[in-house]
Amino acid sequence: MDKVIVVGAGPAGMMAAIKAAENGAEVVLLEKMNRPGKKMLITGKGRCNITNVAEKQELIRNIPGNGKFLYSCLKAYDNEDVQLFFLTLGVPTKVERGGRVFPVSDKAADVVDAMVLQLHELGVKLITDARVTEILTEDMEASGSDGLEKAVQKEDSHSQRAVGVKLADGREYQGHSVIVATGGMSYPGTGSTGDGSRWAVRLGHRVVKQLPALVPLETEDEWVKELQGLALKNVRAALLSEGEKISDMFGEMLFTHFGVSGPIVLSLSRQAAQELDKGRFVELELDLKPALTMEQLDARLLRDFEKYQNKEIKNGMRDLLPGRLIEPVLDAAYLKPDRPVHTITREERRKLAEVLKCLPMIISGTRPIAEAIVTAGGVDVKEIDPKTMESKLVKGLYFAGETLDIDGYTGGYNLQAAFSMGAAAGNWSVWNN
Repeated sequence: MDKVIVVGAGPAGMMAAIKAAENGAEVVLLEKMNRPGKKMLITGKGRCNITNVAEKQELIRNIPGNGKFLYSCLKAYDNEDVQLFFLTLGVPTKVERGGRVFPVSDKAADVVDAMVLQLHELGVKLITDARVTEILTEDMEASGSDGLEKAVQKEDSHSQRAVGVKLADGREYQGHSVIVATGGMSYPGTGSTGDGSRWAVRLGHRVVKQLPALVPLETEDEWVKELQGLALKNVRAALLSEGEKISDMFGEMLFTHFGVSGPIVLSLSRQAAQELDKGRFVELELDLKPALTMEQLDARLLRDFEKYQNKEIKNGMRDLLPGRLIEPVLDAAYLKPDRPVHTITREERRKLAEVLKCLPMIISGTRPIAEAIVTAGGVDVKEIDPKTMESKLVKGLYFAGETLDIDGYTGGYNLQAAFSMGAAAGNWSVWNN
């Protein structure tokens, strides 16, 4: 009987273990924390956004970190498969705004518990508090006098074979295949501390520098921090590097005591982190009225100014902006808040409209990677077979989930990627033997 060792009992690891067991393998699932699925329990604010109903191409577009690499495993195991999988485990799902899929119960614990129960029913040996320290390998030696096997090895680039793992307490587990699904470096309290990347480097793999993704951004501007707690809807944020726009997002955002957060900021944070890491000057520009052109906005200001012509300008804008945001906007337009509305010139009104369409702030950094929802970077996907998830360097070694250089936006895309990769690794870890 094939024996598969899976390291990491997160979404990718549990799915891999389930699929390997369904294919008749003897499976050992090792988790260094005291229980499986710790990070899953906090995803989707504790509700677990397990996937998204978007079409395959849309799924890939929403995984900016090497989404195209996932084409084969998404084709083999897609979002409909994920929903059916949980339905058969007694966890019906529902679709919410943006195509997000949640369990009907709104409880992440139901998702984790259902997977754990399935592991037990399939006879998977789940061992918690098991800290793996090393992937065990052996050299692949050619046999036979004709050198044919050696030629095949050279073609496949496999010079080693994974044969098991070693734990911190000295225990060893041997297997025909080893699947590494230890996550990235975000939320280390859940067990994601970059172990898989370190093992990969020791075995000759290239690891793309790991940076925070889906993470709040810190700003230099004090006025931003003074707006702590203010949430904005239907705004557009543009990310600039050295003065050039590289991306923009429309939706909701939040001001915090350190800078900015919220859905559109998180979606832009991956690129912000990469640009900052290169030492570039990074800014965020807010369009507070994206539905209006400059001309329409100027006309709107003119109407409001006529309505409040005898008021101070800070009161003349109360129909246009949240109260706390008015003075920062006026300051950026070089207008004193106590100026009478009727004294504002056409040129000053035009400048005010420009600020409303382009309110700048300097991004000084991201929050620490430990606070990021996901990690950008990881094991280079060029060294992984996209169909099987097997290493191109080490025979019988598979990677799945956030350990790889794969990351997506919020909305269920990251968990779908984890489940698809886990399913591929679990299946092929048995089929390849």
